[in-house]
Amino acid sequence: MVRSGLGGSGAGAAIAGEETHKDGRRPAAMVVKLYYTTVTASREVKSQQSEVMRILESKGIQFELIDISVGNAVREEMRTKAGKPTAVPPQIFNGDDYCGDYQMFSEAVEDDAVEKFLKLD
Repeated sequence: MVRSGLGGSGAGAAIAGEETHKDGRRPAAMVVKLYYTTVTASREVKSQQSEVMRILESKGIQFELIDISVGNAVREEMRTKAGKPTAVPPQIFNGDDYCGDYQMFSEAVEDDAVEKFLKLD
């Protein structure tokens, strides 16, 4: 069972995608982090964020949501970690390791390589 949690837990973070594996094992500690924003006028950004969340949830991948709209420090943290001073959400990380942006994620989906993209394999 996949459950979305968009409520707050900490500085702009929320947990989504909690599940039990088919063999009954509990998944490893959450490592995937999705930097997103709840405040944007861009339909494109909203759509991209929703698609990333939908795909992660459909694959049963746990992820942490980090809302950059809670403050400039969080946005700057995202940009610094991504190594891109103009990075915009969604940006995806495995822990502190940068995985990529929406375009890179989308390509991984097309190649059926989401787990590899997320550095989960």
